Amino acid sequence: MKKTYNIEVDCANCANLMESATKKTSGVVNAVVNFMTQKMIVEFEEGADQAKVMKNVLKACRKVEPDCEIEI
Repeated sequence: MKKTYNIEVDCANCANLMESATKKTSGVVNAVVNFMTQKMIVEFEEGADQAKVMKNVLKACRKVEPDCEIEI
């Protein structure tokens, strides 16, 4: 299942780093972070707890950019 989230990211490089961090998160099959639209598209593994996965994604993204916000 794919889901789109609004995200606050300050630069294109940070968006790329967040995308990489998201892809490494357990429960995520694929992810795309678009700096221009301030959107994140996450494809979840079958049966994954989306809320739990997104909490871990937010933690991973905050390691890249501490003031990152994802509208979960």
